[in-house]
Amino acid sequence: MMMDDRISVVLADDHPALRVGLRVLLDREPDITVVGEADDGDAALALLQTLLPDVVVLDCQLPGRDGVSVAAVVQAQGLPVKVVALSAYDDDRYLAGMAAVGAMGYLLKNEAPGCIVAAVRSALHGESLWTAQQLARVHRWQAEVEALRASLTEREREVLRLVAEGLSNKEIAQALAISVRTTDFHVSNVLRKLNLISRVEAAVWAKEHLETTRGERVSG
Repeated sequence: MMMDDRISVVLADDHPALRVGLRVLLDREPDITVVGEADDGDAALALLQTLLPDVVVLDCQLPGRDGVSVAAVVQAQGLPVKVVALSAYDDDRYLAGMAAVGAMGYLLKNEAPGCIVAAVRSALHGESLWTAQQLARVHRWQAEVEALRASLTEREREVLRLVAEGLSNKEIAQALAISVRTTDFHVSNVLRKLNLISRVEAAVWAKEHLETTRGERVSG
């Protein structure tokens, strides 16, 4: 959605000082205008659905719904909004997450101001901002996740899905008609294979990776 031939932008970040800095940076450009700000994921998604800006500068870590989840809904609903991911963390998990949900690129918060302005303009025109190094890291991360997922047996995947739903080992045993001892064995195997130390970590891993399909792999 262009406003007066200017690029409309929504800023989504939970740090007020950063949003102020980004607004000043972008609003001083003659072809860009900031039309909204959000400090959490749900508010960001609501703004994107109502304002339909051209570009959203989206923090990866937001309270509530995180940036990857927001971008995933944008993609799923086919909203005409280009996503520029912005993060304080040069982290493979966030890189892969944002790439998988169609972000145009992934910038760090310490980027030169001019890079962020240029990224907004490039994103509007559908130009990829991903570097060859970032894409290589994304593909490596995806391969590692696939290898871990493939290491689990079908029964272990079933157990892991139920762990992610918050069921106790006793409840999982009842749901799968197996003994609690067998359930304990499967949970221990899952944690060992995935190199995790807690059920909470296992639940997070399952929600992020267990249902990922090959169709979501990033090409490029």
